[in-house]
Amino acid sequence: MDDEAALRDKLRKIEALFAGAGTAGEKAAAGAAADRIRSRLRQEEKREKPVEMRFSLPDPWSRQMFIALCRRYGLQPYRYSRMHRQSLMVRAPETFLNSVLWPEFQEINDALTEYLAQVTDRVIRDAVYKDTSDADEVPEPAKIGQ
Repeated sequence: MDDEAALRDKLRKIEALFAGAGTAGEKAAAGAAADRIRSRLRQEEKREKPVEMRFSLPDPWSRQMFIALCRRYGLQPYRYSRMHRQSLMVRAPETFLNSVLWPEFQEINDALTEYLAQVTDRVIRDAVYKDTSDADEVPEPAKIGQ
């Protein structure tokens, strides 16, 4: 299995976890997992009034993933004019935001970040230079007059 296929599989498993999949068959069905999460959101909307919550996502890939995850579950992320691009607003029941959306996003974002780091490292190693280690740490030079 290649890296991208492994990432896709991991994302499906994360979604199944947050959907509360019960059987092995349910865990394998990503579409069914999304439906269960949307159903859970609708149930929360009946019990709890939606709140507006601000999220700050400075990384463009994380922001893009968060927006896609919100839209997948029928939520509409937005920002007010004059807000920084890294800021996003979402209106939903607080329980759903705190127990499903944000934790699922964090799991997915961690997987995506790990994947992007591996790809970046491989591309640099193959196309630029084989040593991708961090810069050396050296002692600071002595200050004048000391």
